[in-house]
Amino acid sequence: MKIFKIFAVAVMAISLTSCVSKKQYDALNLNYKQCVESAGERQRQIQDLQSANAGLTSENNLLKDQNNALKSSLDACLSNTGKSSANIDKLIGEINASNDYIKKLIASNAKNDSLNLALSNKLKRSLDNVTDQDVQVKVLKGVVMISLSDKMLYKSGDYDILPAAQEVLGKVAKVINDYDKYSVLIEGNTDNVALSSANLPKDNWDLSALRATSVAKVLQSKFGVDPARITAGGRSEYNPKTTNMSVSGRAENRRTEIIIMPKLDEFMKLMDIAPVKK
Repeated sequence: MKIFKIFAVAVMAISLTSCVSKKQYDALNLNYKQCVESAGERQRQIQDLQSANAGLTSENNLLKDQNNALKSSLDACLSNTGKSSANIDKLIGEINASNDYIKKLIASNAKNDSLNLALSNKLKRSLDNVTDQDVQVKVLKGVVMISLSDKMLYKSGDYDILPAAQEVLGKVAKVINDYDKYSVLIEGNTDNVALSSANLPKDNWDLSALRATSVAKVLQSKFGVDPARITAGGRSEYNPKTTNMSVSGRAENRRTEIIIMPKLDEFMKLMDIAPVKK
């Protein structure tokens, strides 16, 4: 009787596995993979939006504090009977002007954050087939930062761009050219392992700077990025992202970063906007 039960279970298992054809299995498996990829993209978008929202919340809190300070000054003025009504009217005018300025600043920041988020998403879609460890894209404090690993760009201790990196830089350049109102800052970084040579690069300062200018020259000469938009420089070992005590940490610190941000003159104009007295 026990043998008969085992045989019956085995027959049932074989019949169940035969219910799904290989074609149906492949279709389900493909659908599953597409769902996983879609979920990953949605998670990245959520993280970007959370980062942008955190920045706006911080700026809004600062502006609220400034507004509260002005209101406190008004309350103090009202409580002081020795102050003339002319001074009160002047202070009210300054508060109204400051409120208008706050509204303009918040609107401008919201617009920039939206543009930066769109730019970031476009870059991520363009670089979707590149290994995450080699290229990282994120929005941080109102700018879009692209971090490129050194092993993808250069040979060890060298600053000449590898042929395999041309495709990635071409995709980055395409997006940079689409957003022609933005400036491009290229920063080279190294680990803290000393480099000493009679020839260039002589040390980590030289290596980081030469790597940054190599990327700048490729973007200009091969992909048509306007050099007037580019600033390139090296930060040597003095801007580490993580510890230099491990092999993986040193590898992460040996990066080149392309930072896309509003042009400096436009940013300074925004900072120079003063509240207009009424």
